[in-house]
Amino acid sequence: MGGRALVLGGGGVAGIAWEAGLIAGLRDAGADLTGADLLVGTSAGSVVAAFIAHGVDMAAAIEEVAARDEALPPAAADVDMTDLLNAFAVLFDESLDPREARRRVGAMALAAPTGAMAGRLAEIGAALPSAEWPERPLRVTAVDTADGEFVVWDRDSGAPLAQAVMSSCAVPCVFPPVEIGGRAYMDGGARSATNADLADGAERVVILEPLAYLTPRPVLEREVRGLAPAEVAVVGPDQAAIDLFGFDLLSPRLWRAAFDAGRAQAGAAAPEVLKVWNG
Repeated sequence: MGGRALVLGGGGVAGIAWEAGLIAGLRDAGADLTGADLLVGTSAGSVVAAFIAHGVDMAAAIEEVAARDEALPPAAADVDMTDLLNAFAVLFDESLDPREARRRVGAMALAAPTGAMAGRLAEIGAALPSAEWPERPLRVTAVDTADGEFVVWDRDSGAPLAQAVMSSCAVPCVFPPVEIGGRAYMDGGARSATNADLADGAERVVILEPLAYLTPRPVLEREVRGLAPAEVAVVGPDQAAIDLFGFDLLSPRLWRAAFDAGRAQAGAAAPEVLKVWNG
């Protein structure tokens, strides 16, 4: 394959906004990640990847969504994280086979009372800049709730772009699984926060990982080793961003603040990213 790949990991509202802000700041610093030859998106990262693939700047879109969400009454913006934390406990249980863990979480996702969140998930699909898959290679990740199988959507997979992105964003026990082709799919982050191994074959890879401070390091470390001999840069949130996000990554109150946090971090991240991206 060759070329440059941009891998965009999951992280809820905070992840979308932080990645968009970081990308904007890095572009100002001379590293234009939007020129990637391949885009890999998981969960929140699939939204950002779809915008980039269609050549659309996310700053205006985030401002529009922020204005809308900030008008919501507080109760409408809250997300109960209890069931999600229980799902994470299963996924991080090292005594379980990873696919079996995903299958169990899939069952939890199907049983969870998430119907009230269906509208917010649909808004994600409706907000995409186009209903069509882009010409540029874009890989969107999801997991089959029935058997835990990992799925990669692309323009040849037969899944509509909006449905593919919605399925990748269907955080288990928070959003309802998304039906595609008669099967129900959930967040690709159930397999990996980044699924960076999908960039295998690229010569230069930049990975943005909003969940770096919450997820087990061995998974990403293994994925990065598998990308050899590619040059790889990994950027996670700095301490200021971590303090902002906490465990409330899905809060719609974070749109503007997380975007600003990402942009503010770009200066410190630029040297490593420039070295990998620009050679």
